[in-house]
Amino acid sequence: MSRTLRATTRQVILYILLVIVLLWILVPIVWMLLSSLKPTNAIFSSTPTFLFVPTLQHYIDVFTSGNGFSSYIVNSILASGISTLISVGLGCFAGYGLARAQFKGKDNLAFWIISTRMAPIAAVILPLYIGFRYLHLTNTLTGLIISYLTFNLPFAIWIMNAFFSDLPISLEEAARVDGAGRWQTFWDIVLPLVAPGTATTAILCLVFAWNDYSFAQTFAGPNSQTLPLSASQLITQTGIDWGQLTAIGTIVALPMVVIGLAVRRWLVKGLTLGAVK
Repeated sequence: MSRTLRATTRQVILYILLVIVLLWILVPIVWMLLSSLKPTNAIFSSTPTFLFVPTLQHYIDVFTSGNGFSSYIVNSILASGISTLISVGLGCFAGYGLARAQFKGKDNLAFWIISTRMAPIAAVILPLYIGFRYLHLTNTLTGLIISYLTFNLPFAIWIMNAFFSDLPISLEEAARVDGAGRWQTFWDIVLPLVAPGTATTAILCLVFAWNDYSFAQTFAGPNSQTLPLSASQLITQTGIDWGQLTAIGTIVALPMVVIGLAVRRWLVKGLTLGAVK
């Protein structure tokens, strides 16, 4: 009886903690979404307003205010998308080579690669800025993409190395016995098996690049500014436009929320890597 009571108590405590964590995560997001749909007078109401007539005026103002919001969206899509594609592509090749190659100091090399990702952004901004000034990459979309690669590429190599290491090498050896070359084995056998891992890596790299503010604030110029920077322009000395600010926040967060839901599905599939179908 005491064991049953302890087990029930443990489950109740876990559920309570789960509810607290969910509220901590969801309440700000839901409040931001509701605020973006509220009329201006409801946003500035002294008491919280939950019953109101929804309006899309704040979203309309974001796109019609003449601040170039549409170009910010295009820059964010290009910078985050291109950096993710390059990171995942190079990460697959480098991760596979690191997983299959045997040489002295292999573990040290793998740790050095991921250690570059663990460095704080503030520690690399100044060296990158000096190099970009010399190469005329500041205030360009190319420079912003390269800056994202400095963090995304080591992460992609490290993650893909772990996925490739989980694959039994016997699958590749069987393909080689059947006459497949190294490239054909990698392309037709190995990559399809780690497709969930590749998608997961791409999603995580995309989230970092999409949400970045520090690199964009430092290296982006008038023609390469991204969505997070557009939100900061609404904070002025005369006040804060909370309606447009919450609308931009929703536009920035919504794609990542959708992608985050997709991560769970791919991560579950990633647990079956190396299984023989």
